[in-house]
Amino acid sequence: MSGAEPFLVPDWPAPAGVHAATTLRTGGVSAGPYKSLNPALHVGDDVDAVMRNRKFIRESLALPSEPVWLEQIHSNQAVKAAAALMPPQADASYADVPGVVCVVMTADCLPLLLCSADGRRVAAIHAGWRGLLAGVIGNTVAAMGGAELLVWLGPAIGPGAFEVGAEVRAAFVQKSPAFGEAFRPQADAKWLADIYRLARIELNALGVTNIYGGRFCTVTDADRFYSYRRDTVTGRMATLIWRD
Repeated sequence: MSGAEPFLVPDWPAPAGVHAATTLRTGGVSAGPYKSLNPALHVGDDVDAVMRNRKFIRESLALPSEPVWLEQIHSNQAVKAAAALMPPQADASYADVPGVVCVVMTADCLPLLLCSADGRRVAAIHAGWRGLLAGVIGNTVAAMGGAELLVWLGPAIGPGAFEVGAEVRAAFVQKSPAFGEAFRPQADAKWLADIYRLARIELNALGVTNIYGGRFCTVTDADRFYSYRRDTVTGRMATLIWRD
């Protein structure tokens, strides 16, 4: 995909009736540090520009309905996606009916898309390290009802850029020693964390093995991706999934 195209389409063997995409930086109308396809209202961008960007996303992807936007709080909360006047405080949503669009927004945190092998259930997860540690993936998998799942790991901070303190590694290793393999030591008691590996370890422990994606780095690929760690003031990518 060229840098001029506004969407990244997951490379995964999802059933024919399941549709998904991640927005990139190009194709929108936002200016300055938000250039250009920023769909986030909470980052200081011009509201009119954000709404025009959201309209472009709806029309370009031929979405069947307005995405169910969340108020993301780095929690482990997974909610059933439904139209609401106030966005629910949650970091994942799932749907088991046609035409409902689940969506999360990220700019270094990990977006995960899930679908059942029969295509009847879909979900989107926002997973920063806090949400991962708190169990947002497990709660969402449980909400999917035990079906055989496929998972796509979308654009997130890469393993060479995600430096964390020793306390973050200690918290994960306390939860499970298996998480230790996702950290590499650095100078000054810092560690490089592989957020993709953390997610894979968690998914494997939950019995989920059909995992795709996970080869991006939002920090180093500035042409395509927003990155909070790189720029601080910036937009967000939207990662969406829905079913026929």
